[in-house]
Amino acid sequence: MQPILQIRQTPALIGIDADLGQYSIRQPKADVSMTTTPSELEIHQYQPELHVDQTMARSAFTGGNFIDMNARIYSGIQDLYLQGIARRVEEGNRAAAIHIPGNTIADIYGEDWQPVPFPEFRTPASMDNVDIRIDTRPPDIQFRKATTDMQVEVRRPEIEYTRGKLDIYMKQYASVQYIPPELDTRR
Repeated sequence: MQPILQIRQTPALIGIDADLGQYSIRQPKADVSMTTTPSELEIHQYQPELHVDQTMARSAFTGGNFIDMNARIYSGIQDLYLQGIARRVEEGNRAAAIHIPGNTIADIYGEDWQPVPFPEFRTPASMDNVDIRIDTRPPDIQFRKATTDMQVEVRRPEIEYTRGKLDIYMKQYASVQYIPPELDTRR
């Protein structure tokens, strides 16, 4: 038999011990500040105005103001004067025709005893002599709408990372072992 050399080889073994890393994420709440201005409604209402014009009623009762009353008297006297002239002309024409029966002097001038009325210085009375007017104004309405002011302060997320463990070590070293054959020393 031939001697056999034995070689024993042990492989190298690397040991790895690894733990995963961890993330920690935290985000604080955002700060919100909000201010609101309320709406406003303003209403200004005006009292109605009553206008009463009684100048025509005063003119019918008392003649009104002196200027208008004097103007009516003056125009009335002019009318009376013209009527008097017309009456005198008619009486003269009747006196010229005295030969016609019924045109006697007593008939012509006997009717002239009535007094001449003074001209009317008042205006005619009527139910429309008083003017009434009511002035109304619509209310002033002003409205200001509400406003909201919102301020938001956003907080960034806080991210933390804790590294994991990584241990690399030799679990077994490589080796080569030579085992020589047994020698027969007996010879």
